[in-house]
Amino acid sequence: MPEEDIARVVDFFAKPVVAGAEMQGTLRIGDKIHIVGNTTDMEFVVESMQIDRVDIIETKPGDIIGIKVPDRVRRGDKVYKVTE
Repeated sequence: MPEEDIARVVDFFAKPVVAGAEMQGTLRIGDKIHIVGNTTDMEFVVESMQIDRVDIIETKPGDIIGIKVPDRVRRGDKVYKVTE
């Protein structure tokens, strides 16, 4: 499946399991993303995003957001939006 490079992971929080990401593209709730790094490889549908602890539905380039993730991610991991 084609993928679009949309963000980089800049932080990780273990409780709750959330990735901090700096956006270079757009993302919406319900989009499927693929996070890839040296030891990271996960694909899932985005169910929750926040900016400064406020729920959001859509991002724009330059936003720094929190995304609920199913497992640990690492600083520098790439975030791709799966496009079908």
